[in-house]
Amino acid sequence: MDKTYSDEFSYSHKNPYHDKLTEFEDFVMRDHESEENQGKWNSEVFKREAPLCLEIGSGYGHFMMEFCENHPEVNYVGLDYRFKRSYALAKKLSRHPYKNFRYLRAKGERINQMFNDSELDKVFYFFPDPWPKARHHKKRLFQKPFLERAYQTLKPGGYLFVKTDHDGYAQWMQEVIDDQDLFTLEMSSKDLWNEYPDHFLASFKTKFEKIFLEKNINIKAFVLKSNK
Repeated sequence: MDKTYSDEFSYSHKNPYHDKLTEFEDFVMRDHESEENQGKWNSEVFKREAPLCLEIGSGYGHFMMEFCENHPEVNYVGLDYRFKRSYALAKKLSRHPYKNFRYLRAKGERINQMFNDSELDKVFYFFPDPWPKARHHKKRLFQKPFLERAYQTLKPGGYLFVKTDHDGYAQWMQEVIDDQDLFTLEMSSKDLWNEYPDHFLASFKTKFEKIFLEKNINIKAFVLKSNK
């Protein structure tokens, strides 16, 4: 198993943007800082009881900012691992009119070190790096160990929402889903915008999604409901 999942894992880097992110320490957490809040996100971080949502791979933040504005009633945690992109997004988030969010520069593999059992209501995972070369497939997040940890941190009946443009990764995801019984597959689509135009997942377009649709690339989507 990837050592990133282990409690013994330690972040290591020398990127200058790591220190620059401290400019936004009122809402940004780096590396293991987020893990200090396991089980305390609503009570001590947001200081209010509300549905707790996590987005893995927030990218340029278009979905995160739109969702937070449209749903001020939720507590939202965005997460990404890219340094420069995280800093650019933090600058935009600092000007956002709603403050119902926190942002983590961390790894999605460590979801169960960051969140307690049954702490999350929803997890969003949109347009991840597909790692298309066979020798890199082991780097894909969507694998059985991740699903086990998502199941652990989601509440009974909690949801995992997924979108991807990549046919190969979508097929990989389908095979992983078929080989587990932790989640019920409530929706699966190889062409989201034509098959389910009224679905929640078709109510917004991320920065990457707009590019894919302009190139006539079908959007693949999955909705998984926890069987807990």
